[in-house]
Amino acid sequence: MEKNDSGTMENNKKAVTTDETNINYRGWKSMPFIIGNETFEKLGTIGTLSNLLIYLTGVFNMKSITAALIINIFNGTANFATLLGAFISDTYFGRYKTLGLATIASFMGLLAIQLTAAIKKLHPPHCGSGQNGTCIGPTTGQMAFLLTGFGMLIVGAAGIRPCNLAFGADQFNPETESGKKGINSFFNWYFFTYTFAMLVSLTLIVYVQSNVSWAIGLGIPAILMLISCALFFTGSKMYVKVKATGSPVTSVAQVIVVATKKRQLKLPEQPWLSLFKYMPPTSINSKLPYSDQFRFLDKAAIMTPQDQINPDGSATDPWKLCTIQQVEEVKCLLRVIPIWVAAILYSLVIAQQHTYVVFQAVQSNRQLGNINFKIPPASYIVFMMLSLTIWIPVYDRILVPFLQRITGKEGGITILQRMGIGIFISILTMLVSALVEDRRRTIALTRPNMGIAPRRGAISSMSGIWLIPQLMLAGLVEAFATIAQVEFYYKQFPKNMRSIGGSLLYCGFGFSSYLSSFMISIIHQTTERAASGNWLPEDLNKGRLDYFYYTIAAIEVLNFCYFLVCAKWYKYKGTCKDTLEDNLGSIQLEKTAV
Repeated sequence: MEKNDSGTMENNKKAVTTDETNINYRGWKSMPFIIGNETFEKLGTIGTLSNLLIYLTGVFNMKSITAALIINIFNGTANFATLLGAFISDTYFGRYKTLGLATIASFMGLLAIQLTAAIKKLHPPHCGSGQNGTCIGPTTGQMAFLLTGFGMLIVGAAGIRPCNLAFGADQFNPETESGKKGINSFFNWYFFTYTFAMLVSLTLIVYVQSNVSWAIGLGIPAILMLISCALFFTGSKMYVKVKATGSPVTSVAQVIVVATKKRQLKLPEQPWLSLFKYMPPTSINSKLPYSDQFRFLDKAAIMTPQDQINPDGSATDPWKLCTIQQVEEVKCLLRVIPIWVAAILYSLVIAQQHTYVVFQAVQSNRQLGNINFKIPPASYIVFMMLSLTIWIPVYDRILVPFLQRITGKEGGITILQRMGIGIFISILTMLVSALVEDRRRTIALTRPNMGIAPRRGAISSMSGIWLIPQLMLAGLVEAFATIAQVEFYYKQFPKNMRSIGGSLLYCGFGFSSYLSSFMISIIHQTTERAASGNWLPEDLNKGRLDYFYYTIAAIEVLNFCYFLVCAKWYKYKGTCKDTLEDNLGSIQLEKTAV
């Protein structure tokens, strides 16, 4: 048995090596099509989604809290849908086909939303158009058409978000030094182009929507999305297209089921030697060393007299016996979960910068100097993207080489250290947000105002420039925590689970959006009946949004402490303390075979 195992392992290694050498990695040569596709896709979707809050309140005549809840629920659903998209990609279609279908669905969704603005019968009449000046909400048919557009965008997000980064990284050879550097730089420059798209969307496109025409302003993103489709399919012949290898979820389920069935068995003293080893020749995953965390799962790889082995060395029934490789892949997934929970909580900060900061801007002085120009409320988010855009090249080209010389580590500091810095900055972001809101509200109540915002209250004479510091800090949160999170999932998941790793990022955003909606609803309902008054009314001058921000800051302090504990406990894939023992075990098997 030992001889067969060792021979099978060696043959599998040769098979994997041969397959990898036959792949023609184009690297940066294929990036113009991939990054070009991503840039135009983000220009299209962000150009529409970034101003939806104003569109729903101004064109569809919704209340601000209703619009905020709808946006959070839409974002949450779109992010959760990525898990289904990742499953379909890894199991059936592969990343290339999934991205192609999703891009087309996104275009159709953007087109549907544009039609709600272009065709009068697809949106309610403007507030005050009648004699009594009342606002009429959308009809059932109008909401159905709008939600159809949202539904298509959710389908598009389900395929694009979990696959785009992994698909881009697939174009580099992970076995070479240049390929590894290419993957690291790709993550940073991907976010650079992403922020460029945000800058254009939040300035030019939002300006056209707010000051020229909603029909034209929503038509531009639809056209840009069509260009994205064309670019993606133009580069088809250059791409490395990793085929679907079956559902990794099935393998995860097998390990859990078998470990449960064999829970009464006693673990061997040297599991790295005794547990069942087998690597399929078609596996795209690299061999993982044995780790001593979650040892109860090791029982899934204990061989009993009832377990039978096929001539090729595989288990006859994978629902009765799993390999140690399968067990270690499940451990990778379980180790990531606590870190993922911390990411959900820090994303609460980003969610507020995309919702209530817009309402703060509506009731702030948005005029630039003495010129007759006001910054659109949604455009203030551009400062968050500007911070991210400036920081990424500085970090990638200056700080990383400097830190590498000091620490000797790839990337200068570890991925979790970068995430920790981002979470700490998220606390500062909420504290600054609360202080600025307190100042804006005080000025609105004690000094001459700049007029009345439609359906709201007095516009504070505080300049909207005061909103910039919190947005710049939020950009640094994204630069440290979000980019590190993307790299973390890509590198810590096995190759056949990288789409699921990508979806985990967006599922975290989804939970964060739902959690934000839940907090808004609870605080709105609780404080509405309180003696101190509603914290989150339509008119922010009558509320205490700063208290809401302080509440989130307190949550982030607890989250930071929780993250430090998880980061100390975490073991990076392939660097476990048992790596040497595992290698010695493999050498011992080979000696025995000889």
